[in-house]
Amino acid sequence: MKETMMRTCHNAFLGLAALAATPALAQHQHMDGMAGMDMSAPAARTGQGRGVITAIDLKAGSLTIRHEPIQALNWPAMTMTFKANPSALLKGLTVGQRIGFDVKAQGMAAEITAVRPL
Repeated sequence: MKETMMRTCHNAFLGLAALAATPALAQHQHMDGMAGMDMSAPAARTGQGRGVITAIDLKAGSLTIRHEPIQALNWPAMTMTFKANPSALLKGLTVGQRIGFDVKAQGMAAEITAVRPL
């Protein structure tokens, strides 16, 4: 009886260990074709936009802009929040103000690098 219980526990442990290893093995198999690929972060892209400021967050150093399409980044018109770099760009801006701006995008992150009143 004791030997049967030990064998059952042992088999259960082996089954759990195999299940735990399956995702890692599957992931490794799918990555075999990626050898030699550039795994670095995507290059930053830049563009210029025009829009209207809908919110300013001085504490976060960000502003929200309802902007027109930005063709250089292949972005449609939308409203989005940008980090201002440097945050001093926010000085003198007001909600409702129409602006031109320079944007730098890298992956899913985008920041405003220059602002011009229109």
